[in-house]
Amino acid sequence: MIRVARLTGAALAAALADVAALRIAVFRDFPYLYDGDLAYEERYLRTYRDSDDAILVGAYDGTRLVGAATGTPMEDHADDFAAAFDGQGIALSDIFYCAESVLLPGYRGQGIGHRFFEAREDHARALGRSHCAFCAVVRPADHPLRPEGYRPLDRFWRKRGYAPLKGAVAQFRWKDTDQGAETGHPLQFWMRTL
Repeated sequence: MIRVARLTGAALAAALADVAALRIAVFRDFPYLYDGDLAYEERYLRTYRDSDDAILVGAYDGTRLVGAATGTPMEDHADDFAAAFDGQGIALSDIFYCAESVLLPGYRGQGIGHRFFEAREDHARALGRSHCAFCAVVRPADHPLRPEGYRPLDRFWRKRGYAPLKGAVAQFRWKDTDQGAETGHPLQFWMRTL
């Protein structure tokens, strides 16, 4: 049986090395194709360690972390994402950012993804946030590394009440598994009212 736990503070900080390894493993697959490294992950995950209002939702098989979802107030990511919300009529201080949601393939289809969203949305409500948002990489339908039978998560997200926020696209750089250097990638924001 998979145990799902909400972690904050010291418990969250203690789990970040395992989250880094999960991000590298899961995001290596399509559509992210992320060729990550632990040094970058350590820098990136500091945001969660340093935020008093961050949450990490961990999925455990025994003591092994097999999935994780993170979230913080959107202001914690303002440098990266504020421009995507210009002209949207929603203050960053009203938005809770549901960042990564990573789960090893053998544990998918068991409702864990729903539990990840529910925990983060509950946390956002407790912080007085009116909206939750996340972003997802946009890849062309004919991308050469798109696996046969690949199904995007759009249907799952829509069932949870999320929809793409028109015009809210961020740009982020990382090295793809088939590239020699970092390249830019568009990330579409999806949002829902709580």
